[in-house]
Amino acid sequence: MADSEGLTLRLDRVLPAPRQLVFRACTEPDELAQWWGPHGFTTPEVDLDLRVGGGYRFGMQPPDGELFHLSGEFREIEPPARLVYTFRWEEPDPEDRETLVTMTLQDRGDSTEVALVQSGFATEARRALHVDGWTDCLERLQELLSSRRSAGG
Repeated sequence: MADSEGLTLRLDRVLPAPRQLVFRACTEPDELAQWWGPHGFTTPEVDLDLRVGGGYRFGMQPPDGELFHLSGEFREIEPPARLVYTFRWEEPDPEDRETLVTMTLQDRGDSTEVALVQSGFATEARRALHVDGWTDCLERLQELLSSRRSAGG
């Protein structure tokens, strides 16, 4: 999808937890470290200043390779319904530029519908990379929440 500000990705997923728990999983460092990143990656560094104008910085560790970082700034925070923030790679690929992520959480009782939109990609290749990354992240988050539900907590 292209618009005047670049390419956009859109993903939707229903997660097996109430909205408040999903929001917490997306905004607390200890929670984020458990699911952020593609399959096989870890996120040993999560720094978060959760306020409008505050920033974040994550260090991601691929299975084979060196730690790298991404960061951004929070633009909107509406607990437990919405997060909007910028996303930029530190030491970006020449085709990277700062993008904008909007995550909306719809209450579905015991589950939550997540709508994720990331806009402003310069190339289809970079958009596709993020589609794959977000798909893995959301699968990992779904697995984490499912395991908690089956464990009774």
